[in-house]
Amino acid sequence: MRTQAPPAVEITGLTKAYRGRPALDGLDLSLAPGQIVGLMGDNGSGKTTLLKILAGLLADWSGTVRVNGREPGPETKAQVSFLPDASFLPDAHRPADSVALYARFFADFDEAKARRMIDFFGLPWDRTLKEMSKGMREKLQISLAMSRRARVYLLDEPISGVDPASRDVILRGILSNFEEDALLLISTHLIQDVEQIVDSVLFLRDGRVLLHGGADDLRAEHGVSLDALFRKVYAA
Repeated sequence: MRTQAPPAVEITGLTKAYRGRPALDGLDLSLAPGQIVGLMGDNGSGKTTLLKILAGLLADWSGTVRVNGREPGPETKAQVSFLPDASFLPDAHRPADSVALYARFFADFDEAKARRMIDFFGLPWDRTLKEMSKGMREKLQISLAMSRRARVYLLDEPISGVDPASRDVILRGILSNFEEDALLLISTHLIQDVEQIVDSVLFLRDGRVLLHGGADDLRAEHGVSLDALFRKVYAA
């Protein structure tokens, strides 16, 4: 009999406030490994705050948070690959410089995989990031983040601000390089674009879980697409 894997993320009563205003308000959540989860919500719903806490980048929160059984810290950072929603690489970098940077910083970084992803995205090796478009920079950062042999991948708005064709290519690159036994949590407001790749969805509103369930189950229960369901529940 197969033993069920312990949760990759386990959260109880998570609360985080900025200047007295709650970004997360008593959040409870359990996410199993081996799935792609769409993290959805309007601006200010707490998506980025949640990802940063899981990545070990924010302090001064209350509640219980466990990533692979441990509170966010140095040990979990070695198992979590976080892609922020802003560019974080130096403008003077060429792709090879960024690959070398990741290889120095992360013991689990697969340099050969990163190079394959960069080639898959058709990025120029001789161009600096300053000379690249926003979509090209995004593809480079995704190549780096997905080339770590992590247990948890946290992607914050990886397809925002790029054209529809680039979104499709980016999602194919993510999907083809996702380890099946890992957890991938992808934050987005472009639900229609990610609907076909997510196994489950998590809707946040005002720092709380509004709706959480399997993608197929929610579509069957409500008789609409996830995009239509999102619009419906947020209009209520």
